[in-house]
Amino acid sequence: MPFDIAPALHRDWADRTVDLHRPVMLDEALAGLGLRSGAPLTNPVFVDATFGRGGHSRAILDGIGGNGMLHALDQDPQAVAHAREAFADVGNFAIHHRNFAGIAAFAQEIGIAGRVDGVLMDLGVSSPQLDDAARGFSFSKDGPLDMRMNPQAGESAAQWLARAQEAEIADVLWRFGEERNSRRIARRIVETRKTAPIETTAQLAALIASVPGPRSRKIHPATRSFQAIRIHINRELEVLTAALDAAIDVLAPGGRLVVISFHSLEDRIVKHRLRDDARSETPRVRLLGKQFPGDDERATNPRARSAVLRIAQRLGEQP
Repeated sequence: MPFDIAPALHRDWADRTVDLHRPVMLDEALAGLGLRSGAPLTNPVFVDATFGRGGHSRAILDGIGGNGMLHALDQDPQAVAHAREAFADVGNFAIHHRNFAGIAAFAQEIGIAGRVDGVLMDLGVSSPQLDDAARGFSFSKDGPLDMRMNPQAGESAAQWLARAQEAEIADVLWRFGEERNSRRIARRIVETRKTAPIETTAQLAALIASVPGPRSRKIHPATRSFQAIRIHINRELEVLTAALDAAIDVLAPGGRLVVISFHSLEDRIVKHRLRDDARSETPRVRLLGKQFPGDDERATNPRARSAVLRIAQRLGEQP
């Protein structure tokens, strides 16, 4: 299966000049959550598990029309600060500084476990994170090599590259980026750090580009490695697995889970976890299918190009 690199990671390399801050597959997400059915819910409870900059949250609030409550989660302090400012006057909205892997504990704490009508997950790095050079996600803008979605927790990419063994680096580049030059790049990183630390995105991108070996002409040579390191630093796939199981648990009977993924590693986990649950002896969900962005959205928003949206519904008798 070809590996899908999230377009946002190499959009500058392709010299695209469109607005990437619009939420991906917005109409499809709202329909998946049941907010396009025409039948209004009574005091609904929704959770936007990946707030970002609030595009999906704003649309969900419009969909429930002042009725019910929307809780949003984000582990990025900047996203939380933005939410508190931008949604300060919205009475039925609350932002929580949480990683979405903790959605079950969060739901228990505020008393909504088993009562949630819809959970939305928009996976991966957000456009504002990519656009901020100080966050260290993008190789197109020189900045500190950080890559943490929550800069207040864990070690940065620079710290990990300074201590990791060559074999570990190569394994991460291959497993999370399918980088064919993984061993060569890992060897060059270890050799380089003996004389000078690798502390900026420009340093790492130049180092990767200087390593000979097979590569695609369609993307920057550093694209796959940057994605792989980011996934490793943030434990994205491990967190996603935990979050999917927890999200199913918090749903009310008939509640919907909508997940938008952007590369095959993410989508494979979503597909298998939901399918395995639906086919188990005691299924909690039934699958309602998958969708892809339309041609117009693919043409105007490169971030949507590789997106896949999957929908599952919690089983049980609806109240």
